[in-house]
Amino acid sequence: MDVQVSGFLGLLILIADIWAILNIIQSRASMVNKLIWILVVLLLPVLGLLIWFFAGPRGR
Repeated sequence: MDVQVSGFLGLLILIADIWAILNIIQSRASMVNKLIWILVVLLLPVLGLLIWFFAGPRGR
């Protein structure tokens, strides 16, 4: 894979993770649940994002 393509994909994943974290923070979940979800997204950037998308807490 070309370096520019992989860098672009990495940037997209970073943006999506930041978006997910902001949505987690704005959700009505408890602080403990928010912390767990944020850790999942940070430690497993792609898989955590997919898990959050399908099963995570939603915004306000």
